[in-house]
Amino acid sequence: MKACIFGCAGLSLSAEERAFFADVRPWGFILFARNIGSADQTRALIDALREAAGDEAAPVFVDQEGGRVQRLRPPLAQLRRPAALFGALYRQDPATALEAVRLNHRLIAEELSALGFDADCAPCVDLVHPGAHDIIGDRSFGTDPSVVAALGRAAIDGLLAGGVAPVIKHIPGHGRALADSHLALPVVDTPLEVLEHTDFAPFRALADAPMAMTAHVTYSDIDPDACATLSHRVIETVIRGHIGFDGLLMSDDLSMKALGGGFDERTERAIAAGCDLVLHCNGDMAEMLPIAQAAPQLAGRAAERAAEARAVARRSQAFDVTAAEARLSGLGLGGRVAAA
Repeated sequence: MKACIFGCAGLSLSAEERAFFADVRPWGFILFARNIGSADQTRALIDALREAAGDEAAPVFVDQEGGRVQRLRPPLAQLRRPAALFGALYRQDPATALEAVRLNHRLIAEELSALGFDADCAPCVDLVHPGAHDIIGDRSFGTDPSVVAALGRAAIDGLLAGGVAPVIKHIPGHGRALADSHLALPVVDTPLEVLEHTDFAPFRALADAPMAMTAHVTYSDIDPDACATLSHRVIETVIRGHIGFDGLLMSDDLSMKALGGGFDERTERAIAAGCDLVLHCNGDMAEMLPIAQAAPQLAGRAAERAAEARAVARRSQAFDVTAAEARLSGLGLGGRVAAA
């Protein structure tokens, strides 16, 4: 299978997509709101993706953080509060906040696994920094690395208890970015010594997570010539080195405007830098074709990490959803459940 995760265009697969996925056999897939209608339709699409790839256990991902980032919405999933509200509760009552995060993510896992998803691109454990671009904003648990790490751990535990594999993001830290990497390449000039004790710290505390997604951010004090996704220096010395992350490392979306060059070049550079596999989200066949051609077969340590990541999914524990929802609603989170 190829070292890539692909999206698709709509609510069902076209004949062209079926043939493409059958030929390429990507390791996994990712769905967005454009792909999600009814429960039966979503399950059928997930089954079709796996059938096309010839792998009945091919991982299927979704971004379901809560707040601004939740691809599944009522009636398929409850609206969930943004991470910042859990951080605010932690400042008042740490134990209650940890329970709330764990319950919240256990409930998210229940909703995802019921539809056939294996993995959630969450939690976001970037720090929030005053004056930075609001692309992270209330998606962050806060400004304190130890608090963000503790709440991130609770989120991971909740997802894993529900049989859904978490993907921590955006390693080694997107919170200082002054630009949205969907639109431009952010450059962070903060000294490495500062970053090690701040932005990198939550990722180091959660280095045993099964998967992580890179940041399309250039850290000028580490590698001024390449963003983290494309930088062997950042991946080897920071992500694999200082942070100590040895799980499956995927790129953030290759279609984002932070990256330049053709899609074959982006793929080759990300893999050469040390990403185990690449992610492409928008379902555009013209972009997926060169990525598929450039992506290698999943092999060696990357294949081992991929197998380890797959193994943590679908290990759900018994759970009373009604009681958990009632308990969560009584934990004093306050605030709006989701962004408009």
